[in-house]
Amino acid sequence: MLYHIRHITRYRYSAPIRESIMEVRMQPRSDGNQRSIEFHLDVTPRARPSCYHDHLDNVVHHFDIPGEHRELFLLAEGTVEVNPLSPLPPCLQHAAWREIDALAADGAFWDLLQPSTYAQTTSLLENLAAELSIDRAGDPLTATLNLNRALYELFSYAPQSTRVDSSIDEAIAARRGVCQDFSHIMLALLRRLGIPCRYVSGYLFHRTDGDRHDRSEEDASHAWVEVFLPGLGWRGFDPTNNLVVDERHIRVAIGRDYADVPPTRGVFKGSAASELGVSVRVSPAPLPITAEEQVLLNTVRAPAPRPSRRLDQQQQQQQ
Repeated sequence: MLYHIRHITRYRYSAPIRESIMEVRMQPRSDGNQRSIEFHLDVTPRARPSCYHDHLDNVVHHFDIPGEHRELFLLAEGTVEVNPLSPLPPCLQHAAWREIDALAADGAFWDLLQPSTYAQTTSLLENLAAELSIDRAGDPLTATLNLNRALYELFSYAPQSTRVDSSIDEAIAARRGVCQDFSHIMLALLRRLGIPCRYVSGYLFHRTDGDRHDRSEEDASHAWVEVFLPGLGWRGFDPTNNLVVDERHIRVAIGRDYADVPPTRGVFKGSAASELGVSVRVSPAPLPITAEEQVLLNTVRAPAPRPSRRLDQQQQQQQ
């Protein structure tokens, strides 16, 4: 399946800023069942992005804008091919736990078994594990599928109910959140069982037919979890939508959690608050500019947001 992706990001600042430095993770990966065919990133004010591959082979574009500016626009467009994955078996042998433990003992995937910035073990997480009976009673695949479904059924999807830097305790206590929260909770619970797992940022193509059951928003990036299973390798699970990852999921970056792979991250000099606007579209057909996207691309300044005293501000967007 071929997908065309357009990801528009606009930062508007309450006062002029300078020496803006940013890195961007928006180019789909070329590995496994997908291949990035073309990608380009346009930046306004004009900048020439460079790119490199980080230690997990994520493509990272980076640029700096030394001059004074009050707005920053990113237009990321690309085409990616995603092929179907082989079906999962009904279950694995219980002996698969021994294979997972052997990998842990050898140090393989060590960093993907440890607590990370947003996937921590807390008392609320332990209570949730007890409530959901998270244990090694079955096999690793069955345990993962059961957890994927349980989080979908227990938690409500509520856009803007949490922040980009929210802890998992906020979502656990409220029983609601967004895909980032569900993925972090699932990571923490899987690592508690000793299953290697990682965070995936990317996009989900939403069906437009009558068979659509996705709860995640169409106009935003998405997040899910990949689990290493003996005999199967890395396979993806989407607790937001209770899905086994298939050809509708487009992988952009992998890491321990969101802290490793935000779509944008940067700093600037100046005393200003920032206002963020984002538009994401994924389609099997080429994408004409819509009226909503044109609003984001419009350089006419609206009333500025309230100033902040911070000198440097991290620039992020929630998935």
